[in-house]
Amino acid sequence: MAIRGLKAHLARLNKMQSSSLEDRIGRALFAGGEIIQTAAQISITTGAVSGKGHVPSKPGESPSNDSGVLAGNIETTQAGPLKVLVGSYAPYSKSLEFGTSRMAARPFMVPARDKSKKQVRALMAKAINAHIRSARSNEKG
Repeated sequence: MAIRGLKAHLARLNKMQSSSLEDRIGRALFAGGEIIQTAAQISITTGAVSGKGHVPSKPGESPSNDSGVLAGNIETTQAGPLKVLVGSYAPYSKSLEFGTSRMAARPFMVPARDKSKKQVRALMAKAINAHIRSARSNEKG
């Protein structure tokens, strides 16, 4: 039994494996990382008062911004073609996120990731669908 359109389908699949797919998804991942970074920074800075009127956060809440060091040291980096890291590089980030034996956690990265999941997934789906559409349009031309 012959399969109709097999040659065209295989050609389309080969086009979809191109390095442009990796580039497109890499850009979408980086944009997703920036969404998470922004969500974490907003959770720290919203409603915070720096200096004399500063009110520390309660356990389980995002840290309250005081000096700006914590929010200012959250970065998104492209660690590889399909690997993006979002991290906080302030010296006390780990203690705030996970707590210590003397202080309850004030998480800000995990909640930002969780809050951003739907938006990041939508970015990924959009990138993949755009790549599929471009493979189809190249086939017609």
